[in-house]
Amino acid sequence: MEPATFQVRQIWQRVENQQHDVSHLIDRTYRYHSVRELHWHLADRFAKPVRSLALSHL
Repeated sequence: MEPATFQVRQIWQRVENQQHDVSHLIDRTYRYHSVRELHWHLADRFAKPVRSLALSHL
C-alpha cells in the first residue's frame, strides 16, 4: 500500500501585501508525503530559512 501523498495545484508568494503566482517555480506533478517535506522544498527553492515560510489553505 502506498502512503498518502498530495500535490500542489497553485502556490502564491506574498510580498508587502501583494500576492504573486509562483506556481511555475515548482514541479506541480511531484507527490509530497508531508507538509514538512513541502516546507523544506520551498525553503530550498526560494533560498529562505524554513521558519520564514508560512503555508495556508492546505
